[in-house]
Amino acid sequence: MIQKIFSLLIFSFFFLSFAPTPALSQTTVKWADQTTSSGKKCVYLGDVATIQGIECLFYNVLQVIVYIAGLAFIFMFISGGFQYLTSAGDPKATAQSSSTLAMAILGLVGIILSWLILKFIRDFTGVNVVDFVIPG
Repeated sequence: MIQKIFSLLIFSFFFLSFAPTPALSQTTVKWADQTTSSGKKCVYLGDVATIQGIECLFYNVLQVIVYIAGLAFIFMFISGGFQYLTSAGDPKATAQSSSTLAMAILGLVGIILSWLILKFIRDFTGVNVVDFVIPG
């Protein structure tokens, strides 16, 4: 019963987090204001999309992946902690919850470690490996 309530709370939190915001007729979206990590404009206002638009697509996909990875860590960590609290001394449930917590922490360490490796490559070789640039 408690697990169903917890699942309902988590589902409603994510549903409300990703709910669309109402569009206001007075505001307009200017895609020309969006820039990549290198400071380049994605699409100039009124301009035709080119192959360099893939840079912005790649940048935006990476932004979403990092956001989803953070949400996955938070969800797994809270879920594992809740399972641990409700295990009531059952060795099988305790092992499963501690495994969930360990995998959540291992995932976070993997994300941080991959960022540190890319930073090390950039500092050691001088090549900015995190900046996806299509020569134009």
